[in-house]
Amino acid sequence: MKPAHKQYMCKCVRTGQLGVCATRFLLMNIPTSNRQTFQINRKLSFMKIRSTILILFTLGFAFQAEAQDPQFSQFYNSPLQLNPAMAGVHPGKWRVIANYREQWNSILDTRPFRSMSASFDARSKVGRGDFIAYGVTALRDQAGKSSYLRQTADFTLSYMKQLDGSRYRGYDQYLIGGVQAGIGQHSINYQNLWFSTQFDNTTELVDRTLSNGETLDETSGIYANINAGLLWYAVFEDNKSLYIGGSLHHVNAPKVSFNSSDGEESLDTKWVAHAGGEIPFNHNFSLLPAVVVMGQGPSMQSIFGLNFRYTNRDWQELAIRTGAWGHLVKDLNKSMAMPAVTFTAILEVERWNFGISYDVNANQLSAPTNGRGAFELSLIYYQPATRKEKVNCPKL
Repeated sequence: MKPAHKQYMCKCVRTGQLGVCATRFLLMNIPTSNRQTFQINRKLSFMKIRSTILILFTLGFAFQAEAQDPQFSQFYNSPLQLNPAMAGVHPGKWRVIANYREQWNSILDTRPFRSMSASFDARSKVGRGDFIAYGVTALRDQAGKSSYLRQTADFTLSYMKQLDGSRYRGYDQYLIGGVQAGIGQHSINYQNLWFSTQFDNTTELVDRTLSNGETLDETSGIYANINAGLLWYAVFEDNKSLYIGGSLHHVNAPKVSFNSSDGEESLDTKWVAHAGGEIPFNHNFSLLPAVVVMGQGPSMQSIFGLNFRYTNRDWQELAIRTGAWGHLVKDLNKSMAMPAVTFTAILEVERWNFGISYDVNANQLSAPTNGRGAFELSLIYYQPATRKEKVNCPKL
């Protein structure tokens, strides 16, 4: 893309006039003799163009180094991605989690955004009621036709300090501090993209044999990443609890530029605040409300809602959860909007948790995507703890 064009499009993004500017930008690259034909044809497809631009404007540019971290709608089922202080907060001796999310296949067809993560965490007793928790987590996030890929791997360490209670009674209270340290790398496939310098004004076709005029690497350097978090929780009864936590991600603002010579782009530090708990109705029914608010650079997002839980209270416990969750985001006009609502269903079978959810797009995203949002799966396994290893923990 020519420098003048880059400056022009950046101005469009800043002023919020992407739809108008995109049309003008196309005209900049079409011969004058053919512009009248283009003006007629664009009227026929304006609604489709406007819908596509709206999606791109909402998604942001996936290729920007300042792109936001991937986020799971089932944030409570991806705890180590949310807050490193949540390592060890589970009923077992150790825990394994796998998450999968697929988004925007309604407009990107066979190349949607795909996010996958896996984690392992365990804890060991270090004193009367205190524990050290440790774990590892890996994330793979791929976006769109450019195959923009980010991969990370982190090691987590946390200390669980008991403030009150004991394992012999239902009440327990803990304060937990956790840190994560890891590495990451971003990559992109330019072969799947074309730039304005590759548009042949004579044939009015894209000529991929022409130089794209860019001097960018296909991978960023391997960078170090540091996250930290705090969590407090109290378990009052078997099905009554409260937790509040917060975390900072990319504390060291790692550089992720595709320009190895003089690139200065870095990941913005992300802050996260979250809370939740369990409210009992009776011996079998309870509510699990939760909320998370996060901000990274100019962007801010919140997910809030609840799951309704039923358990048979058997020796081999079987429980079912179902719920709804709203999404709030700060758009480019700095006003709040609700782009999606997530519906969830979770099955608990002894040591296993199986979760499935679907994001139904709403408001401005509803029409261009036919309401089709993201599909998400989660799988959790707990290894049972012995009596001495057991800790009273809230249900997430």
